[in-house]
Amino acid sequence: MVSAPSGTGKTTLCTNVRQTPDLIYSVSVTTRPKRPGEKDGADYFFQSKTEFENKLKEGGMLEYADVYGHYYGTPKAPVLQHLAEGRDVLLDIDVQGARQIRESKDPQIKASLADIFIMPPDLEELRRRLEGRGTENAKQIATRIAAADAEMADWKSYRYTILSSSMEEDLIKFRAIIRAERYLSRRLNLQNGS
Repeated sequence: MVSAPSGTGKTTLCTNVRQTPDLIYSVSVTTRPKRPGEKDGADYFFQSKTEFENKLKEGGMLEYADVYGHYYGTPKAPVLQHLAEGRDVLLDIDVQGARQIRESKDPQIKASLADIFIMPPDLEELRRRLEGRGTENAKQIATRIAAADAEMADWKSYRYTILSSSMEEDLIKFRAIIRAERYLSRRLNLQNGS
């Protein structure tokens, strides 16, 4: 599970890691409008608020949050299925959702969880990155910077924190964490040879 303030490069990092076949990316559900170039079912599952709220009532979400007026959430069934089959699942989650997942009572989730926070260098660099994306107006950027300041205080709740530098460095650090987690004694099943 990876979290970071908006504009830190988390989505780009996850996109790079998704290219490897040994990791399953959990596609989130959102009620926000599709951005240019995004594909339904690949970047997100785009749903109406009514569809999302029905899924919540059915208990079909592992976590969810209202972020900037739109719902985001993780469908529970595919994550649990992949974990049961022994596959690593990558979750791109905001700090609200991360808290919910840490509080999960599901034994598969508890045993599998490795959470990573991507810490931006500072708020000014984060502002530059957000402005460089060109997807938000000045008011939205100000809102995201204020939220980032609050989210950054949550870094100690994560098992791992990557101090963001270049995308290449962040990717190396991220992959090192994934490799280390795979070799934890509690995750090895030597009787089956895996």
